Amino acid sequence: MDNPKIFICGAGGHAKVVLEILEVLKYNCAGIFDDNPDLKELLGYPVLGRWDPARVTDAAKIILAIGNNAVRKKLAETMNCQWGNAIHPSANISTRCSIDMGTVVMAGVSVNSCVSIGRHAIINTNASVDHDCKLANYVHISPNAALAGNVTVGEGTHIGIGSSIKQGVKIGSWSVIGAGTVVTGDVPDNVVIVGNPGRILKEIE
Repeated sequence: MDNPKIFICGAGGHAKVVLEILEVLKYNCAGIFDDNPDLKELLGYPVLGRWDPARVTDAAKIILAIGNNAVRKKLAETMNCQWGNAIHPSANISTRCSIDMGTVVMAGVSVNSCVSIGRHAIINTNASVDHDCKLANYVHISPNAALAGNVTVGEGTHIGIGSSIKQGVKIGSWSVIGAGTVVTGDVPDNVVIVGNPGRILKEIE
């Protein structure tokens, strides 16, 4: 049986990490789509130009290797294709965890019992997501961030590098938790939270 064929969209730094996960998994990355006409290759893989579904066979799957949550959502809602996942084999993931389509899980991640992760999320290097957390679609959990048990994270929210979220906290949609922030209480939609303890720095329009 041939190794699974995958294309990725996006040719930035995040794509490099995704490509190396695919290599470890021995998936067949057939090419990269990107809007930058000057890019011809990335880590030895061909950059094929703008997204073109005609170049994708029926059996191939797509991964959106794009770190920006809003851009990832926009593309996911406009592209008609089959989505693949990229989950590094060093990630420690509970068998009672559910991970939806298009999500990427980096090396060293820990995801504990009864966690639910939505579509096209990013769980980045060495992040920790404890029991019964619920992460919505297009969430990005940055490297070394730690979520205690029963945390809820709304759609499109970005949890910054090294931040810590207290158990039972509910974080709204499309918010940003700054690097190193300690979140001890619920967070509304569309705000930036920074500091220890975390406080609202500004609203996001």
